[in-house]
Amino acid sequence: MGQSWALGNLCIAHVKECIQKTQSLKYAEEVYHNGTLVIKAFSSGLEIGASNWVINGPKRNFTWLSSSIFASRHAMGFDYNSLQGNGVILFSDFSSMCGNVSVGINAYRSMNQIRPKVNSPTGSDFSTLRDGNNSKEDFIKSVTDTGENTVEIDKLAFICSCAIDSVREGGSVLIPIGRLGIILQLLEQISISLESSNLNVPMFIISDVAEEILSLMNVVPEWLCEQRQQKLYSGEALFGHVKLIKEKKLHLFHTIHSPNLLAIWKEPCIVFSPHWSLRQGPAIHLLRRWSADKRCLLVLEQGVDADIALLPFKPIAMKVLQCSFLSGIEMQKIQPLLEILRPKLILFPEDLMAHMITSHTGSSVYFGYSENETICVPRSRDEFEVDLATDLVFQLQPRRIKQENAAIARLKGKYHVHHGRHLLISENEPVNHSQSRLLLQWGSLDLTLLLLALREKGINGSIDNDGMGEHNSCFLRIYEPKKALIETTGTLTVVSAVDETLASIIFQTICSVLDAI
Repeated sequence: MGQSWALGNLCIAHVKECIQKTQSLKYAEEVYHNGTLVIKAFSSGLEIGASNWVINGPKRNFTWLSSSIFASRHAMGFDYNSLQGNGVILFSDFSSMCGNVSVGINAYRSMNQIRPKVNSPTGSDFSTLRDGNNSKEDFIKSVTDTGENTVEIDKLAFICSCAIDSVREGGSVLIPIGRLGIILQLLEQISISLESSNLNVPMFIISDVAEEILSLMNVVPEWLCEQRQQKLYSGEALFGHVKLIKEKKLHLFHTIHSPNLLAIWKEPCIVFSPHWSLRQGPAIHLLRRWSADKRCLLVLEQGVDADIALLPFKPIAMKVLQCSFLSGIEMQKIQPLLEILRPKLILFPEDLMAHMITSHTGSSVYFGYSENETICVPRSRDEFEVDLATDLVFQLQPRRIKQENAAIARLKGKYHVHHGRHLLISENEPVNHSQSRLLLQWGSLDLTLLLLALREKGINGSIDNDGMGEHNSCFLRIYEPKKALIETTGTLTVVSAVDETLASIIFQTICSVLDAI
């Protein structure tokens, strides 16, 4: 691979090899990594296929919470119910750091902004609701039903009105926005506006992946919102672009130099070209053609520095409209959402910790993280469950522990991990219980109990409290019927006796005092 990089070109074979390692998932489909981790994807609501991830391991359940939207007009909404009950949440939605949502139109000399008037609840509103007698369902509704769709509809309507005004004046519209859901909704609304205004203006999507992406919309209905899914059940097209293509009002082309495109090209027109950087693709050629025309309109997504992006095309006479679409969880909703999910540990960006509206009062523990830093997260549990094969269950010979209300047994098998389950399966060799095997004892040896047990068998002795050894050892000295010495430490017991019969009796007595299997 080094040679291909040195030549400035990536080898096609290496690209195909990397693509083959990519695995596509269905909604909530379980996949397994190394047999141990169970990975599932649930909709985040941001885009079609945009996901929050649940990773279940043997000792911890983990949620990766990415940029999410509670309600969407094209994608399946934020599925927060599937994220409940996990021990750890990695919060990685940084959209609230980008400022307020706004729409503005700029002609490079004047700026007019339109801010939809939607009363969004504040952090104190959520706190008041949560502290009241309202049910959990009412609380969840207050978090999710806050007019997000209304704000987005108003912004899309404003973009459409600006586009219609431009084409009425004879200008063309260039929309280099990369978010698929926004493009699909703009196509629907602009086509309706054109029809109601009796304007016969062609629309183009110029992209080398346009056909593949639009055809994908018909095979992933589980990632679409409920309104779109209902269209599927009734036999209607999921999105309006299907009808527009059939009626030849929308045209798809891979490149701007396509002969078929040049044959039907007509201005004014509306062009979608998803190259937001304005440094590649057909947007470069179209900007050079239209930048000096004050009737034309350029629609950019906020986050792009318009001054830098348009620097190669100055002087600019065309209108520039910058839009900011909802791209994540609003700041005032973060804490109520985390209260709903109730994780034990929350990994939260350090930059956002200071912007939290109210201090958290729940049982969750927050850990701040920063870029390129490693943090240590405490384990939630040390043990994990293992399933036993049926034949191993019948081989168990449990023995009750004296000092605890439990039983323990020995068994022999093979440890196996499959699809996130830990299994102990039997070996091929049959187990012979009649065959003698060495007992396993555990626990500390109580010399007082041992001496009482020995006296029941006619063996007398005394505990030597003054004879502590160098390893904190204790001694039990036997003087009847014959002499012997028992030395015990925290991990070792040594029996010293001249008579083998006496040594055997002492050993059996020690085993009866200790727990063993």
